[in-house]
Amino acid sequence: MTNQRVWQYRFSAALIATGLVSGCASVPNNKPFPAPAVIAQAVKRPAPPKQELTDQTLYSLLLAEIALQRGQLGLASRAYKDLLQNTNDYRIAERAAQVALGAQDADGGLAAAQRWLELEPASIQARQTVAGILVSKGNLTQAKPHLQKILASEGMNVGHGFLFLNNLLARHPNKAEVLRLVQDLGKDYPNLPEAHFAEARAAWNADNKPLALQALDVALAQRPDWEDAALFKAQVLQSTSSAKAAEFYNAYLRDHPHSRDVRLAFARFLVQEKQYPEAREEFKRLSVDFPDQADVPLAIGLLSMQLKDYDAAETYLRQALDRGVKDDDAVRFYLGQLNEERKRWDEARQWYDAVEGPQAFNAKLRIAGLLAHQGKLPEARAYLHGIEVTNNQQRTQVITAEAALLRDAKQYQEAFDVLGKALEKLPNHPDLLYDYAMAAEKLDRIDVMESSLKKLIQVKPDNPHAYNALGYTLADRTTRFDEAKRYIDQAIKLAPNDAFILDSLGWLQYRMKDNSQAISTLRHALSVRADPEIAAHLGEVLWVSGDKTEAKKVWDSALKENPNHEAILGAMQKYKAQ
Repeated sequence: MTNQRVWQYRFSAALIATGLVSGCASVPNNKPFPAPAVIAQAVKRPAPPKQELTDQTLYSLLLAEIALQRGQLGLASRAYKDLLQNTNDYRIAERAAQVALGAQDADGGLAAAQRWLELEPASIQARQTVAGILVSKGNLTQAKPHLQKILASEGMNVGHGFLFLNNLLARHPNKAEVLRLVQDLGKDYPNLPEAHFAEARAAWNADNKPLALQALDVALAQRPDWEDAALFKAQVLQSTSSAKAAEFYNAYLRDHPHSRDVRLAFARFLVQEKQYPEAREEFKRLSVDFPDQADVPLAIGLLSMQLKDYDAAETYLRQALDRGVKDDDAVRFYLGQLNEERKRWDEARQWYDAVEGPQAFNAKLRIAGLLAHQGKLPEARAYLHGIEVTNNQQRTQVITAEAALLRDAKQYQEAFDVLGKALEKLPNHPDLLYDYAMAAEKLDRIDVMESSLKKLIQVKPDNPHAYNALGYTLADRTTRFDEAKRYIDQAIKLAPNDAFILDSLGWLQYRMKDNSQAISTLRHALSVRADPEIAAHLGEVLWVSGDKTEAKKVWDSALKENPNHEAILGAMQKYKAQ
C-alpha cells in the first residue's frame, strides 16, 4: 500500500484559512436592546427618595461593598437583601439585583429586580432585568407582559428589540413555546420585517423550516434589500436542498448585484459544493466591487490553483500580497507550492526562502523536496540535516521527510534504515512507527510491518490508519482474510467516510472473490475521493469481472489527472490493457 503524497497541499484547508469559506451562511449577530448607559441618557431617572442614613444602613453598605471586594458574593448579597428591606431607594434595589445575580442567586435577583421596578416603574433597564431573569428561569408567561412593554418603549428602535429576542430566549428548552411567544409579540407589528425575522429564527430553532421560510419571505417582501434575511433564507434552504439554495442565491443577486455579504456567502456555498469555476467567478465579482480587500484575491488564487490555472493563481496571489493580506507568509508558501507544481524550481525556492515565522520550518522541508525533484538527493538530505529543530515533533518531521525522499527515489533500504535508526531514540513515536511499517512493506518485510503496526495500535489505539494499513496488507499480501477484516472494520468504525479505508474494504472483498460488492464499495470510495490508487483497484476488479470497457474508462479517466501513475499503469500492464 502506498502513502498519500508527502508534499500534497490541502486545498480545502487553505481556503478555510482565508476566512472566506468558513462554512455555510449563518445568521449574523443581532443587536441587543439599548445598553443601560444609553437608556440612562434617554430616560431621566427620578430623584432618589429622601432617607436618613442611619448607622445600620451605613454599616450594611460598607459590609456589602467590602465583601464584594473580597469576592464574598454570598455575604454581599445577604447584606444588600437586608438593606433592601429597610430602604426605598431604587439604587439600592438595582445594586441588590446585580449582586444577587453575580452570586448565582436567581430568586434573590428576581425579588430585588421586581422591587427595583416597583420603585422605578419607568426604568426599562429594571424591566429588562426582570424579564431576563424570568426567561432564564423558564417562566415565559410572566416574562411576556414585560417583553411587550420593553418592545413598546423602543419606539423607532423596536426592530432591534425583536432581533434580540431570540438571543434572550435561546436557552429556553421548549422551542415550540418560544415560537408561540415570539409570534404573540409580533402580532402588534405586522409591518415590521424584524418581527417576521424573529419569528423565522424561532421557527428554525423549533425545527419548523416551512414556517421559517414563510416568515422570511414576508420579511424580504417588506425589506427586499435586507442581506441578513437573505443569508438566513439561504441557510434554511441549504439545509434541505442545495439546488433550491443556489436558485435563491442567483435570483437574489440578480436583483441586488452589489450585495457583498450574500455574494460572499454564495461563493462559499459554491466552494462547499465543489463548483470551483463558478465560485471563482463570484469571487472575481467581489474583487471588482471591493478592490481593497486582500482576502478576495487570495481566495481566487487558491481556487485557480485547484483548477490548475497557474497563471491566474500567481496573479491573484501576488495581488493579495500587494493589498496587504494578513498572513503574508502563508501566501508566499502558496506561491512556492504553485511554482513547484509548475516545476519552476528556482522560483519556488525563492518564495520558500522568503517565508518567515511559523511557516518557515515547513518551507524548509519543501526546499529539500525541490532539491530531490532536481535530482540532487544527496544535497536534499544534507539540507534536511542542517535544519534547526526545536522539539521531537520537528525532529521527526525531518526524519520522515528524508525517508519519503528516499522512497520516492526507490531507495527503500535506505529509507528503512533511516527510520529504524530514529526509532532507536524514539521507539514509540506514532509517525515513525507508521512510516517504518510502510518502508518494511516495500522490502517485503511483512513481519516487521505487522509488528510495527501492532505496536502503533498499542501506542495509539484510536489511529484508524494503523488498523487500515495492517488490514490492507493482510488482505493484499496474505490469505488471513478474517483477521484483515477485523482490522479494516475497526478502521471504518474510527473513520467511516475515509476513502482509503473504503478502498481497503473493497480490495478485501475482491480478494475474497465477492466482486460485485467490491465494485460497489470501490465506486463509493472513488466518489468520496478521486484517488488514482482507488481507480487502479476499481479498474482491476471491473476487468476481472468481465467489464473491460468500463475498466479502461476508469483507468483512462484517472490517467488524465495523474499521468504516469505507477498504480494505474501497473494494473493496465498486468492485464495488457494499454
